[in-house]
Amino acid sequence: MNNPSAPQLRIQDQVVLVTGAARGLGQHIARAFLDQGARVVINYLHSEAAAAKLVAEAPERALAIGADVCDAAAVRDMLEQAQAHFGLPVTTVVNNALPDFKFNGDARAHAADLRWESLQQQFDGVVKGALNTVQAALPGMCAQGWGRVINIGTNLFQNPVVPYHDYTAAKAALLSLTRTLAQDLGPGGITVNMVSGGLLRTTDASAATPEAVFDLIAASTPLRRVTTPEEFADAVLFFASPWSRAVTGQNLVVDGGLVKN
Repeated sequence: MNNPSAPQLRIQDQVVLVTGAARGLGQHIARAFLDQGARVVINYLHSEAAAAKLVAEAPERALAIGADVCDAAAVRDMLEQAQAHFGLPVTTVVNNALPDFKFNGDARAHAADLRWESLQQQFDGVVKGALNTVQAALPGMCAQGWGRVINIGTNLFQNPVVPYHDYTAAKAALLSLTRTLAQDLGPGGITVNMVSGGLLRTTDASAATPEAVFDLIAASTPLRRVTTPEEFADAVLFFASPWSRAVTGQNLVVDGGLVKN
């Protein structure tokens, strides 16, 4: 059972896995953890050169490993490599990996054209990928009596201003998994939370977004600007820090106040 008096791991004492960390939002999240002194596993699928460049920023604390998060055996091997390299198990998992997707509303699949294969691709990458990483990390978390799972969501299932059916459905399922895992794993000292953003200015995925859309979103937020990847990464750090020790099963929306949770 969870011991409320057990020491909380500071970020600089953690081994953190960030999936899809070589580029886009994942790169910003990985860099935020490195800036706080954590040891970080930079997972990538195709972006080997970008991952190596990120490792070069903190070579003593960063490790790049290529693995498809949809492949449970590859994920288990990745965590074993990380433990052998750092001498400690991964106890913080950030599920950020996203199947190929571009936030271009003009090119999205409309209801009449939507194919189940597109939904399946997103469910496999988002939900199956998260399940694989959590299951692979559980032995190390249980051995430590402590763990943090942080899933990356979206505000689109609360405010589907652009109906990206496949992407949004997968992220909504991930929120459900976040809450059920929080209930299941809480007695072991493991928290599971989600951080949900809107359109970010700018990542690889949002690069296809027309400038007029960025301007419209900025005008609709109380802060009158579009959230940056660096600002989003700050919220991820909160859920990994001791400050969040009593928070689990939650979805924090980080979008400048566009969506009120």
